[in-house]
Amino acid sequence: MTEATPVTGVEPFTEVHDRYFPAVYRYVAGRLGAQTAEDVAAETFLVAYDRRKTFDAGRGEVRAWLFGIATNLVSRHRRKEARHYRALARIEVPRPVEGHENRVVMSGQLGKALSRLTSGERDVLLLVALADLGYAEVAEALGISPGTVGSRLTRARKKLAPVLSPEATDE
Repeated sequence: MTEATPVTGVEPFTEVHDRYFPAVYRYVAGRLGAQTAEDVAAETFLVAYDRRKTFDAGRGEVRAWLFGIATNLVSRHRRKEARHYRALARIEVPRPVEGHENRVVMSGQLGKALSRLTSGERDVLLLVALADLGYAEVAEALGISPGTVGSRLTRARKKLAPVLSPEATDE
């Protein structure tokens, strides 16, 4: 199925679901956790199926459209997401010896830092990091300009830099 294929019939929509569900699920799981991800990812495709006749390939690709729907559904769970990151920040877990990345995540610092980003910054950062979308796709998904994507991503990275630096996890 090509990106320009209309999403109007059951058969093409089945192809859309089969092709994109794993990526949407991974993105949502990264935002809300595995338990909620199954429901939100399924709801994403239910909404997309209900709106399939309004999809306009001239305005963007199916992938970005689906991630836009998923991000809107995630926004309904934002309070829960922020609580999740605050809870991660409170967890005291022994620091593993291996890898800088593990020390950052396990220490709770990353969760706290993510909870301090604006919702727009968090959406852009996590669409790039978890969904592997490019600037243009993030812009399509969120209905913003690529320039706004770039500026939000830059602000998010600057806010996270102190947490991600090697010195942040040294004892």
